Amino acid sequence: MKKHDEYFLPSYLYKLGALCTLIAFILIGACLPAYSFAAGAEEDGHVIFPERPAIEEEALASSATEGQTAVYIIESSSNPERLAEKIESTIEGAKIRKLFPTLYNGFSIQLPVDQVENIAEMAGVNRVDELAYYEPYVDESVPFIGGTSGKTNSLFTRDNDKLTGKGVKVAVIDTGVDYNHPDLKNNYRGGFDVVDQDEDPMETQKDQGMPTLHGTHVAGIISANGKLKGVAPEADIYAYRSLGPSGMGTTEQVIESIEKAVEEEVDVINLSLGNTVNGPDWPTSIALDKAVEKGVVAVTSNGNSGPSLWTVGSPGTSAKAISVGASTPPMLIPYLITDSDRKREIAVQPMQKADKWKLNRSYPVINADLGREEDYENIDVANKIVLAKRGLISFTRKAKIAKKKGAKALIVYNHLPGEFAGMLEEPVDLPVVSIPKEEGESLAKRLEENGEEHIRTIYREEEDRIAPFSSRGPVTHTWEVKPDLVAPGVQIDSTVPSGYLDLNGTSMASPHVAGAAALLKQKYPDWTPEKIKAALMNTAKPLTDKDGNLHPPHVQGTGRLQVDKALAADTLVYPAQISFGQWMRTDSRLEKEVTLTIENLSDKRRKYTVEPPFEVPDGIQWKVPFSTYLDPGETAEVPVTVDVFPAVFEEGIYHDRISVKSGGETIYIPYLFFVEEPDYPRLMSFMFEKGDEPDTYHYEVYLPGGADEMGVVLYDPDTFQFITYLDAEKNLHRGMFEKEIKVKDVPGGIYKALIFAEKNGQEDTIEQMLYIGD
Repeated sequence: MKKHDEYFLPSYLYKLGALCTLIAFILIGACLPAYSFAAGAEEDGHVIFPERPAIEEEALASSATEGQTAVYIIESSSNPERLAEKIESTIEGAKIRKLFPTLYNGFSIQLPVDQVENIAEMAGVNRVDELAYYEPYVDESVPFIGGTSGKTNSLFTRDNDKLTGKGVKVAVIDTGVDYNHPDLKNNYRGGFDVVDQDEDPMETQKDQGMPTLHGTHVAGIISANGKLKGVAPEADIYAYRSLGPSGMGTTEQVIESIEKAVEEEVDVINLSLGNTVNGPDWPTSIALDKAVEKGVVAVTSNGNSGPSLWTVGSPGTSAKAISVGASTPPMLIPYLITDSDRKREIAVQPMQKADKWKLNRSYPVINADLGREEDYENIDVANKIVLAKRGLISFTRKAKIAKKKGAKALIVYNHLPGEFAGMLEEPVDLPVVSIPKEEGESLAKRLEENGEEHIRTIYREEEDRIAPFSSRGPVTHTWEVKPDLVAPGVQIDSTVPSGYLDLNGTSMASPHVAGAAALLKQKYPDWTPEKIKAALMNTAKPLTDKDGNLHPPHVQGTGRLQVDKALAADTLVYPAQISFGQWMRTDSRLEKEVTLTIENLSDKRRKYTVEPPFEVPDGIQWKVPFSTYLDPGETAEVPVTVDVFPAVFEEGIYHDRISVKSGGETIYIPYLFFVEEPDYPRLMSFMFEKGDEPDTYHYEVYLPGGADEMGVVLYDPDTFQFITYLDAEKNLHRGMFEKEIKVKDVPGGIYKALIFAEKNGQEDTIEQMLYIGD
């Protein structure tokens, strides 16, 4: 039994708007530049804010603005069209937008903000959620996973056809698809543009706004059939454009796309998109669950907010969908070695849109602090490697300045514990990499002590590492295990409008699995989504870290996709991973039972045994049947019971694997459980924007477990002096909280905001820059 010490690093979301407004997006396969500040004390990379004053009662007063409206997604327990019409006819200012009768049994509607509580109490209303925004989650990897270009050519369907995905319909719900691309045009079969409401799901063009390419890249991984070969090169592609210019879309656009794909009777849906809401019952997650119930295999990316735990976002939180994290294909990985410590190898993470790191000799390294213009005043970096700390200015700005000063390369080290993956906003002709905070500070200290250091690069062939940006689970509230498995998502070359490009992200991992699902569907057309999911997960390759330790299931699921083994599976076992939930140490002896379904796909009678972990700590006992015999094609349900004395365990997450054995075959079923309240983040996904009326602002924040107390506090960005509470709330329910507020007596400008939420004695915070003013 293994205990995992969990941790959470504050997430940063920035918003830039026209002119002075700040907006930030979680872009494809990347972490945004985070901001740090010269003023204020720091401890372990975190700014130490002065103790905020107690919340005054007047700050708790409701400040919803009369007349303000917002769009909400409403789930109905009755006829959604009738309920929508009833609300529209009885609530002044209500306006129906879209009906979702196929899956979600609901609708989107524009409502006065001050009427939302009344709507939630109406008969027939199951739940009310405000509209959320979605973004794309952004070497030939196909042979590496055993795909069509490799071993699957030797596998045939019952009709003796090669497995290529032929006849299988795959929906790409994304930014659209360049259906004129030579590698995709023969497989494109249609779709719909829910952004423009027409039947032309082409990628956003330059005259429509910021162009997009993400959906075309995803489609190529699934079924490119030209210069590049996808996992299922003859699968039919149906494109649903739910994300518009710059790759942004809304809840209603994503749900409408899912519904249209199901109505089109597609076999597989791929959603390489998401938000930062780690909630199991978010509308898009519910819609995907219902799509699976209709017989559609749903595959979704897990998110790019790693390496912290609890960072999986919706719809990756969907219980029935296949959520996919990112691993690395075979790659030459650069490691840095310094003169003063030649035994210490520093692993680096290349930044997207920068030149690749190909240095082949030793270069001097020099510290440029934060990498600003003024940090270069007294140093010469020509033909040297620059070391700079993350913060204050963007990665792109740091790279451009270093390039202008004549640097050979740029190393950016984290200002928070651990590693990170970054991306430049535009291409820069300079190698740029990131390293962990600990390595960067150590190197900076040696430079200060020694006066000079040289760095040389060695390269190692590596594969099957978990990408640092890959979001981790578990899922809040239900404590389910996510991701389900991982697939290559680093430097994946695929189609883009007018060419080819390699990109990073769980967006690139998910279509590998969607393509594999298409091959399984071709071979087994009668299989349910549950069986396809089991085949993919049962046969995945378990991955270990550099020290040989098995990654926990909430990091890798069951392991890395192996298409050829999934297609050749002799046994299915599902569910393929298990959460036993949460126990409190004050609980008495408890039992929890799960039922494993075992199916014999072979042509021989087989004996199956279920074996819990061999090393069982004090406080836990397992009850499993002795043996189960299955004839060819036969299925059995096997009960597995865990008997636990919670008081024996320390607080934390515990995980291990159950083995299902038959002859020389072993299928591992990972599981986890929690002792005491999990250390999940008490808030996430904060957004703040200008309202329509003067002095009004709208904000929203997701509270996974609710909050005893929550607030938004303004500080001076230079001195960190407390200014005011923008809002403060108490006793909030679990889910998305949104509010319209009036902000008066605050001079216009940029402020440092601290958003906090406290639940059961634990407080978490998000730091963000906010712009107040016209």
